[in-house]
Amino acid sequence: MSYDLAVWEGDRPADNAVALATLKALRERYTGEGRTPATPRIQAYVEALLERWIDLTEDERSPWSTGPLIREASGPIVYFPMVYSRCEEVSAGAARIAAEHGLVCFDPQLGLLRPAPEELQAGPSTGQ
Repeated sequence: MSYDLAVWEGDRPADNAVALATLKALRERYTGEGRTPATPRIQAYVEALLERWIDLTEDERSPWSTGPLIREASGPIVYFPMVYSRCEEVSAGAARIAAEHGLVCFDPQLGLLRPAPEELQAGPSTGQ
């Protein structure tokens, strides 16, 4: 079982419904066959995630459900799964890192934009 997050370039949507519609449009355009190389901002975001948590291709204790993680990126979006047992820690950190990079983060399980205000107050993305 995995837990997914979506991160993309663009202005933060006005609400969760707009975010979900944006996610659906981006996934329809950029995921599936014929993926587009990740944009520089998405590439930098994935690199920041891998500085914090090792890639699955390097260590089976990685929190990611697939690897290499960059394969989950296409153009201005990355939609990535993490192991459910670590989803609380990793999704909160990944959302903070997205905010630090000026990217939009959406949690499709909860149907919510992230980070929520309480996650921003939780501390730095290092998880410490």
